[in-house]
Amino acid sequence: MNEKFSDFVRTYQDKRLAIAVSGGPDSVCLLYWCVAQNLDIVVLHVNHKLRPSADTEATYVSNLCSSLHVPCHVFEWTDPKPTTGIEATARTARYRFMTDWCRENGVEYLMTAHHADDQIETFLMNLGRGSGVFGLAGMAPVSVRDGIHILRPLLSVPRAELVAYCDENQIKYFSDEMNMDAQYTRVRIRQNRHLLNDKLGISDSRILLAIQNLGRIRDGLSMDLDSLIASVRCRGGAMFSESFLFDLSPEIRLKFLGTLIKKIGGDAYQPRLKSLQLALDKLSSDCQITLGHCTLRRLSNRILIVPEGSRTTFRKRNEKTDKQKQI
Repeated sequence: MNEKFSDFVRTYQDKRLAIAVSGGPDSVCLLYWCVAQNLDIVVLHVNHKLRPSADTEATYVSNLCSSLHVPCHVFEWTDPKPTTGIEATARTARYRFMTDWCRENGVEYLMTAHHADDQIETFLMNLGRGSGVFGLAGMAPVSVRDGIHILRPLLSVPRAELVAYCDENQIKYFSDEMNMDAQYTRVRIRQNRHLLNDKLGISDSRILLAIQNLGRIRDGLSMDLDSLIASVRCRGGAMFSESFLFDLSPEIRLKFLGTLIKKIGGDAYQPRLKSLQLALDKLSSDCQITLGHCTLRRLSNRILIVPEGSRTTFRKRNEKTDKQKQI
């Protein structure tokens, strides 16, 4: 068993943990390691109904959990499937099922099997998009989604080690054929990532080191960001002076606006960097725009963000808002 994994989960030894298990080698290995650590766990599996083998995989996960004496809950995604953006839509549905179950059952922690290869691929995808510090820092080991703490204890563990554990111990797992479909950007990166090392000498370990360093910067910036956001929130929205926004450094300004829109609009992710930059450009003068299920309005020297469909009035809302007007 990986020592870094053991060190990570030791903090949660006395917690009730939900584990997302798809049936692939990554999550199956995670399940076995958690059982070996005697963690108090329950398995959550989402059957997306996207592949012919989906029902078989769901049955396997359920039977595997029974053999390990671990509770298991299987959810079925029966909503109409989109013709585009299926991966993102399926991911949103998957998290919705699992975080809803966690809240309803008093489980504060959801563990996923994202590993080092996932982290590197995410970094390279975000690099290709021109992301800033927050995007290039990749996935955080601990984050919060819909009020549930998302734990990723395998971010420093390569996928090969997880597969090897399953193979060496003759543990059955399933492979998702979508992981070999080159129409997806992540798959093309996965198939060609070796060139960075072979042609340029940029190893996986050096990329992971860069991600870790960026993660420390992100964490420091996030602490300041949390206090900034708390200072402008009011009655489901936010109101602040234009100088409050535009005096921030460019990186914080974009993340501040994106995080506010995500929180107020209720989306799982903030708008793309390009959309945020366009919104900032428009907010440099009086305007009213919509983005991320929010309405953003600037009038004179004040900016208001509310859920889309809400009234966009600058009337005095409460004492906290009054104070913001003084910024």
